[in-house]
Amino acid sequence: MSILKKSVFYSLKNILSKDAQYNIIIGERSNGKTYSCLKYGLEQYVKKQKQTAIIRRFREDFIGQRGVVMFDGLVANGEISKLTKGIWTNVYYYRSCWYLCKYLENGERVKDETPFAYGFALNSAEHDKSTSYPNIDVIIFDEFITRNLYLTDEFTIFQNVISTIIRQRDNVKIFMLGNTINKYACPYVDEMGLKHFKNMKQGDIDVYRYGDSKLTVAVEYCKPNEHGKPNNYYFAFDNPKLAMITGGEWEINIYPHLPIKYKPKDVILHFYVNYSSEWLHCEIVKVDDNTFIYVHPKTTPLNEYDKTHVIIFTPEFSSLPNWNRRINEPRNKITRNIFEYFIKDKVFYSSNDVGEIMRNYLLWCRKTDI
Repeated sequence: MSILKKSVFYSLKNILSKDAQYNIIIGERSNGKTYSCLKYGLEQYVKKQKQTAIIRRFREDFIGQRGVVMFDGLVANGEISKLTKGIWTNVYYYRSCWYLCKYLENGERVKDETPFAYGFALNSAEHDKSTSYPNIDVIIFDEFITRNLYLTDEFTIFQNVISTIIRQRDNVKIFMLGNTINKYACPYVDEMGLKHFKNMKQGDIDVYRYGDSKLTVAVEYCKPNEHGKPNNYYFAFDNPKLAMITGGEWEINIYPHLPIKYKPKDVILHFYVNYSSEWLHCEIVKVDDNTFIYVHPKTTPLNEYDKTHVIIFTPEFSSLPNWNRRINEPRNKITRNIFEYFIKDKVFYSSNDVGEIMRNYLLWCRKTDI
């Protein structure tokens, strides 16, 4: 019996109609994004003897049991047998390669001689540079969005892996899959110029083109299944963060909002934080015995005085003395005082989105090169 009803599965039909080289698909967990892409890659192998590259951030993501179960959904639903007309019924994993296989009545395993898919890890990309993969025409980068840390210069590493795989060919289809777990701080969004990414609505497909080149990037924010997933009742608790699992909304924390009203005269210091193309205006406020930092969006460009005199925190490099990179590495009494508010949890936000931007910046501040 099929483990999932077909109506639950995400379909590649709409995004493939855009005929883009890069196909970015974001949406709720377990909606069939990965399943559909793995099936598409397997179809290319069965029909055309073309192979698939499966990219993950860390090699640990498909070492051992994690690699063994990669295609279990397709196996359980009988897709392997159906696509190969019963020649193969299962998948065998060995040393970052996946092979079609079947098991005889005596338990003996018989496998295809050629892998239909290879695993690539961004954190060990140097090991793959000298190898050629002329038959790969499908690349699947799963979980390209993370709520934790990205590798240093990750986008460039990803592009180097793509270059290693495709070499001089122009017939490769690239899929980048992400759960809606972190709307901000994704380097791929900025590096690929996905200007409307943060404002997309479920069901949207945006297509980006780049000057006179042939490059096309299609971005789809998956529409949730109209009937919902049949097991959504497992996550029916009164927690807004679970909407990411049940409906594909962006995961977001609940952050403390403004505790008391204040007037402009109550602000004793202004400073700014710039992260992921977003500017935050931060104010140290003192009202009677209450002292705290209030953070809200900065909606106007920096003026010349702000650029050169007001304290700014940003990962960007600058020679100006008022610009700082990591807020957790204070360089003087004022920046030490600012950091203490974060240590003591005396920071409040105008919205949860603003809190998310700050959370990602603080996460970057604690980052070491990996």
